Amino acid sequence: MINKQEIDKNQSSPFRVIVVDDEPLARRLIIASLIDHPEFEVVAECGNGRQAVDAVDKLSPDLMFLDIQMPGLGGFDVIRSLGSDKMPAVIFVTAFDAFAIDAFDANAIDYLLKPISEERFSRALGRALVRLRQDKASHAEKRNLFGALNAIADRVREKSEAQTVGQSNDQDERKISIKDGDSVMLVIESDIDWIDAAGDYMCIHVDGKTHVIRSTMHDLLSRLDQDKFKRVHRSTVVNTDRIVRIQKHMKGEYFLHLDCDEIIKVSRHYKEVIRDFIDRQP
Repeated sequence: MINKQEIDKNQSSPFRVIVVDDEPLARRLIIASLIDHPEFEVVAECGNGRQAVDAVDKLSPDLMFLDIQMPGLGGFDVIRSLGSDKMPAVIFVTAFDAFAIDAFDANAIDYLLKPISEERFSRALGRALVRLRQDKASHAEKRNLFGALNAIADRVREKSEAQTVGQSNDQDERKISIKDGDSVMLVIESDIDWIDAAGDYMCIHVDGKTHVIRSTMHDLLSRLDQDKFKRVHRSTVVNTDRIVRIQKHMKGEYFLHLDCDEIIKVSRHYKEVIRDFIDRQP
């Protein structure tokens, strides 16, 4: 194991970075963006929280890009596992977690909201650079921050458990963030009717309105409830709660009639998705 004291951290050396995200594409995008910033050097990329903890132990990075929502050991769990003594500076990556965004603003830790814009990425790196060049935060500041994150992690876990047993209320509904100019609009996930792709953009249809975000189909689906939102075509996703009638068509295709008066075609490639949906109905 490499000892932290054995690593040269003088000002002429680039700051050491690890990138943690369970999505390979997300990791590659962050690493590619860092190429234009020679003040930083990527020393490791991790696909899960356990790898992140091991990488911090072995490499003692200066900065960590850390995804919040990962299977198994999530971002908050990584922080709890490391403790304040080992924790590097952190830029969190999140899709829609309002708890996290509020906490990071209050504690002067930066965050990146997916999908990540170049301007927002550069701004986050600038803040990290200022902090790192000031020889990082004091031990007391890091300890206070660690305590705050611990408390927030408990709140997020309690919220998740309440939803599991059916105790959530309207304020706890899952939301998805949509960037609109300089602001971010939060749309309640269950209000979404259907989604279709248009090149590098996704069109989210909600109550007769269409919201456009820059994203891939894969990335957007990873942010949605997999039990409720089903891909029925190469470029189409449907909220199954909106289906009121299913009409069989030729060659194994289907037409889905939604309660918003839309008719969506299911391609043959995705016909099993609808068959499974039909079989699960009481």
